[in-house]
Amino acid sequence: MKYLILLLFASGTFFTNRVAAQLRLPNFFSDHMVIQRDTSTLVWGWAKAGAEVKLIPSWNNDTSKVIATGNAKWQYKLKTGAAGGPHQLTIISLKDTLVLKDILFGEVWLCSGQSNMQWSSVNKLQEMIDILPKIKNNSIRLLNVGNVAADHPQDNLNDSWTVCDSASASTFSAIGYFYADKLHKELNVPVGIINSSWGGTCAEVWTPEELVSGDPVLHKASLAKGVAPRKPNLPGRTWNSMIYPLVGYAIKGALWYQGEDNVGTWFSYEKLMSAMIQSWRKAWNHQFPFYFAQIAPYDYKNKELPKAALLREAQTKTMLNNDNVYMVLTSDLVPDVKNIHPTRKHEVANRFADIALVKTYKTKSVNPFSPVYKSHTISGNQIVVEFYFMGNEKLSVSKNEKISELYIAGPDKKFYPAEYKISGNKLRAWSKSVPVPVALRYAFTETDLTHFKSSNGLPVGLFRTDKWNDADVKMIVR
Repeated sequence: MKYLILLLFASGTFFTNRVAAQLRLPNFFSDHMVIQRDTSTLVWGWAKAGAEVKLIPSWNNDTSKVIATGNAKWQYKLKTGAAGGPHQLTIISLKDTLVLKDILFGEVWLCSGQSNMQWSSVNKLQEMIDILPKIKNNSIRLLNVGNVAADHPQDNLNDSWTVCDSASASTFSAIGYFYADKLHKELNVPVGIINSSWGGTCAEVWTPEELVSGDPVLHKASLAKGVAPRKPNLPGRTWNSMIYPLVGYAIKGALWYQGEDNVGTWFSYEKLMSAMIQSWRKAWNHQFPFYFAQIAPYDYKNKELPKAALLREAQTKTMLNNDNVYMVLTSDLVPDVKNIHPTRKHEVANRFADIALVKTYKTKSVNPFSPVYKSHTISGNQIVVEFYFMGNEKLSVSKNEKISELYIAGPDKKFYPAEYKISGNKLRAWSKSVPVPVALRYAFTETDLTHFKSSNGLPVGLFRTDKWNDADVKMIVR
């Protein structure tokens, strides 16, 4: 896939294809768009300064009026209705008339991140290639945001909505498509998915620049991002051009899959992600749900520190320390730890959808969460661990498998393979080599796959009970 980086030094509108008329809209206000149902969404654009702009929606036939400002901008908060359509929106100002057709009301989700979110059939993803010929669903609409970076916040995109079919889905995020497909089937409403992702990008570029440059820790970490010819590396550059132009367009929530490019700066990731999530919510003035995928096991070849494990730990903390933020684990969906792009995107999307159906839509009563470390106690020569998100589930190990990624240490910081016993929703661990246990680690490496699961079939997240500097730690491997 070819990527294009355009550095835009002006803060004005770009990529406008209605140059002949004074009445204009951002390009993503287009035919085939999905507008979030049962809410209010901003509609905005440009017209002659001081001119009246009329909005006539077909779903209620009421004419709404607004006056363009001295900067030739206008906006109006438009009420939407129940799921369905097609609808039409007519916008008139002076002699100009724009008509948007085939509009649906439904559920709108924003997908973002780096290549694991962006991955599609173009990247030879077999899951998508196998189903592409059969894809044709008028109730699913796709908005694929092009890879463009900008120095300042922009107010337009070079992209418009399309009906989901074999052609439009072929270059679209596989996770985004599979997520939309499951939501549509479960909710029986139209679904609009916005894919705004860029392979190889760090989280800093998706975060407003002032939040990164204004924080000493985040700023220092951002300086470690090297220049590359096919991606932006400076803070805020994709926020400016691939997220900010959408602000105000009502969304139900956001999906995120990113972190591989931040492994080297794992120490700042929780702070960075928390700032990014809150900045997006503040921009929309909406505490929408934010669901993200934890990065998968992969051999980053970091010999001194398990930096990828530390990044996944930071992701877990991001979930636990932010409201309405939930994490999908991928550690059991990796056929090859030499491939940074695991191929099982359909299951990742299903896990995202299950969380949404339980937490956002409340249409399911299952437990959609992976257990993650909560607390531990030391009882004699054993360490006993409890987990969040257990509900009525019990811990288990896959048939013919055992927890081989479990290590226990004493005060000398030497980790030995641990024996274990599962007691309902608790894990007990010990070793004859560690008579006085102090710390326990599970799957806390860059490449460990997980066989330890909850009875809902989801993997237990990696964890460590210590906060030791890994330079002082010695692993006595099996």
